[in-house]
Amino acid sequence: MQHNLLENEDICKIIAKNIRKYRKLKGITQKQLADITGYSYAYIRRVESMNYNNNYSILTLYNICIALDIEISSLFDNKDI
Repeated sequence: MQHNLLENEDICKIIAKNIRKYRKLKGITQKQLADITGYSYAYIRRVESMNYNNNYSILTLYNICIALDIEISSLFDNKDI
Protein backbone atom coordinates (compact mmCIF):
# COMPACT_ATOMS: atom_id res chain seq x y z
CA MET A 1 0.00 0.00 0.00
CA GLN A 2 1.48 3.31 -1.07
CA HIS A 3 0.75 6.49 0.85
CA ASN A 4 1.03 9.94 -0.60
CA LEU A 5 2.81 12.39 1.63
CA LEU A 6 1.03 15.70 2.06
CA GLU A 7 2.49 19.09 2.73
CA ASN A 8 1.53 20.87 5.96
CA GLU A 9 -0.62 23.33 4.01
CA ASP A 10 -2.54 20.49 2.33
CA ILE A 11 -3.34 18.61 5.53
CA CYS A 12 -4.38 21.85 7.25
CA LYS A 13 -6.87 22.51 4.44
CA ILE A 14 -8.28 18.99 4.74
CA ILE A 15 -8.63 19.35 8.52
CA ALA A 16 -10.24 22.81 8.17
CA LYS A 17 -12.76 21.53 5.61
CA ASN A 18 -13.64 18.54 7.77
CA ILE A 19 -14.08 20.56 10.94
CA ARG A 20 -16.40 22.91 9.07
CA LYS A 21 -18.27 19.95 7.52
CA TYR A 22 -18.83 18.13 10.80
CA ARG A 23 -19.68 21.33 12.66
CA LYS A 24 -22.39 22.11 10.12
CA LEU A 25 -23.67 18.52 10.20
CA LYS A 26 -24.02 18.89 13.96
CA GLY A 27 -25.92 22.13 13.37
CA ILE A 28 -23.75 24.42 15.46
CA THR A 29 -22.07 27.73 14.75
CA GLN A 30 -18.41 28.56 15.13
CA LYS A 31 -19.35 30.54 18.25
CA GLN A 32 -21.13 27.52 19.73
CA LEU A 33 -18.14 25.28 18.95
CA ALA A 34 -15.90 27.84 20.64
CA ASP A 35 -18.14 27.85 23.71
CA ILE A 36 -18.22 24.03 23.88
CA THR A 37 -14.45 23.62 23.49
CA GLY A 38 -13.40 26.62 25.58
CA TYR A 39 -11.43 28.10 22.67
CA SER A 40 -12.09 31.62 21.49
CA TYR A 41 -14.39 32.32 18.56
CA ALA A 42 -11.45 33.92 16.73
CA TYR A 43 -9.38 30.75 17.21
CA ILE A 44 -12.15 28.49 15.87
CA ARG A 45 -12.48 30.83 12.87
CA ARG A 46 -8.74 30.46 12.24
CA VAL A 47 -8.89 26.68 12.64
CA GLU A 48 -11.58 26.53 9.93
CA SER A 49 -9.84 29.06 7.69
CA MET A 50 -8.48 27.76 4.41
CA ASN A 51 -6.06 30.68 4.16
CA TYR A 52 -4.46 30.18 7.55
CA ASN A 53 -1.68 27.62 7.88
CA ASN A 54 -2.44 26.08 11.25
CA ASN A 55 -0.23 23.98 13.41
CA TYR A 56 -2.74 22.50 15.81
CA SER A 57 -1.86 20.48 18.81
CA ILE A 58 -3.23 16.96 19.07
CA LEU A 59 -5.09 18.14 22.17
CA THR A 60 -6.83 20.86 20.16
CA LEU A 61 -7.95 18.38 17.52
CA TYR A 62 -9.04 15.92 20.19
CA ASN A 63 -11.13 18.55 21.98
CA ILE A 64 -12.80 19.61 18.74
CA CYS A 65 -13.56 15.97 17.92
CA ILE A 66 -15.10 15.42 21.35
CA ALA A 67 -17.27 18.52 20.85
CA LEU A 68 -18.35 17.33 17.40
CA ASP A 69 -18.76 13.71 18.53
CA ILE A 70 -16.50 12.36 15.78
CA GLU A 71 -13.41 10.17 15.58
CA ILE A 72 -10.16 12.08 15.13
CA SER A 73 -9.43 10.06 11.98
CA SER A 74 -12.45 11.76 10.38
CA LEU A 75 -10.50 15.01 10.25
CA PHE A 76 -7.94 13.50 7.90
CA ASP A 77 -10.37 12.03 5.38
CA ASN A 78 -10.03 13.89 2.08
CA LYS A 79 -13.01 12.24 0.42
CA ASP A 80 -16.36 14.02 0.10
CA ILE A 81 -15.14 17.43 1.23
